Amino acid sequence: MSYRSVFRPGLFADQTVTGGGSGIGRCTAHELAALGAHLVLIGRRRENLEQVQAEIIEDGGHADIHPLDIRVEDDVVAAIDIILRRHERIDGLVNNAGGQFPAPLEEISQNGWEAVVRTNLTGGFLMAREVYKQSMKPNRGGAIVNITADHWMSMPTMGHSGAARAGMHNVTATAAVEWGRHGVRVNEVAPGWIASSGQDTYDGETRALIRRLHRYVPLNRLGREAEVAAAITFLLSPAAAFISGASLRVDGAAPNLQHNYDLPDGPGNAHFDGFHRETLPRVLSEDD
Repeated sequence: MSYRSVFRPGLFADQTVTGGGSGIGRCTAHELAALGAHLVLIGRRRENLEQVQAEIIEDGGHADIHPLDIRVEDDVVAAIDIILRRHERIDGLVNNAGGQFPAPLEEISQNGWEAVVRTNLTGGFLMAREVYKQSMKPNRGGAIVNITADHWMSMPTMGHSGAARAGMHNVTATAAVEWGRHGVRVNEVAPGWIASSGQDTYDGETRALIRRLHRYVPLNRLGREAEVAAAITFLLSPAAAFISGASLRVDGAAPNLQHNYDLPDGPGNAHFDGFHRETLPRVLSEDD
């Protein structure tokens, strides 16, 4: 089997795009590779990157890996230089790194707060800045897609992540204005509740909550990784040539639900079944 993308074959031929080693980043890397892109897989865990690289190569694609902690400025600067020496240019940056832990604001220490903000905001900024400075500005073009979250209202027990994601939302808007004259587009994809491997990192009440989340989504289900990957792929593609500074929600209309409206039962809609290597998180299985 191969990735069942809705986009035409060869859409990203001869382009270099970044990808990730797990979750949405892994799925997006597979879709872009299936469309002809050469992937540079970036992340902290080498073993995850090597696994995704092996998958992509087995499926007939091309991928390199570059282990990197995007929170360390000097390492980011050096990494982009190394990648460019190998590939000459970076056509697309998918800023997908993220991580958080559930806690009410009153229980989040400064260290905990800064760890989440450095991963979800500072690291993404550093990656975007260096890719722009070293590749996209001198080459007069490129596309950056920052992955945020459903931060439109509040994020109880995830206030550190909400603050960081909202910050990246503004970085996206600002970069689109400052970098547009050099042909660089900067957009944001904001996933809602997505059935992804990251959900298995939680325990206790959070795991129980994950099982109930579909009740608060008008489409009556969680999203799938391939549905987020398709949004990212569109924003990287030539079809989005006049789209910059935009935020594309992939959330089943959950933020539109008012607290005084009880969702009636209904079948919802069918998910996009694109990722041939999809594995649903264990927390959603009946025997977990």
